[in-house]
Amino acid sequence: MVCEIVYAELVPQFKKESFLDSTLTTLNVTLSHLTKEIAFLSGERWGLYKKSGGTRERIMTDFLIGAHALLSSERFLTRDRGFYKTYFPDLKILTDH
Repeated sequence: MVCEIVYAELVPQFKKESFLDSTLTTLNVTLSHLTKEIAFLSGERWGLYKKSGGTRERIMTDFLIGAHALLSSERFLTRDRGFYKTYFPDLKILTDH
């Protein structure tokens, strides 16, 4: 599954919305919406980031994606393991080995 933010991040890779949608369907990927609980958790983790001296290097969407994965899925696929392990240590991150 992906949330709306990840869907939006995928858009530039496809010429048409129908191509993106059919690709996700082929991969059996569904759209899972953000909830108030996800928004609250992402805000909490964003706050920890800012209090620890976080810069504009990270944006709120990174935290929304992490909170969505933590509260809505069993596993998370990402290339940015360090960030998500730091701010979402209880998130099960898939590895390539």
